[in-house]
Amino acid sequence: QVQLVESGGGLVQAGGSLTLSCEASGLTFGSYTMAWFREVSGNEREFVASIRGPVDYTDYIDSVKGRFTISRDNAKNTAYLQMNSLMPDDTAVYYCAARVGWSTRALESEDYIIWGQGTQVTVSS
Repeated sequence: QVQLVESGGGLVQAGGSLTLSCEASGLTFGSYTMAWFREVSGNEREFVASIRGPVDYTDYIDSVKGRFTISRDNAKNTAYLQMNSLMPDDTAVYYCAARVGWSTRALESEDYIIWGQGTQVTVSS
């Protein structure tokens, strides 16, 4: 059974940091593109970052470049999202997603069929 389980969300003040984790099971982790999306109630799910391939190609939305870092540990079947200099606009439910393959960029929620349950991140001003 394929499963993604996120953890690490919480409440933090503006300027603070959080690290989200996504532990995968039931799949060959190294063969998958891993991504983080976020969703504010009533809005579309927004791409945040992805990581893929044997050399860890990464993509980020402009608003998190220089503040967020996506990484993965294939030995632990886990992907991470280190979030620094958090701002109130980063408040959302953050979802981990996975798709098989890594040869092309995948920046849309429709590109992914495996999702975690989400973890809430709240940044207070």
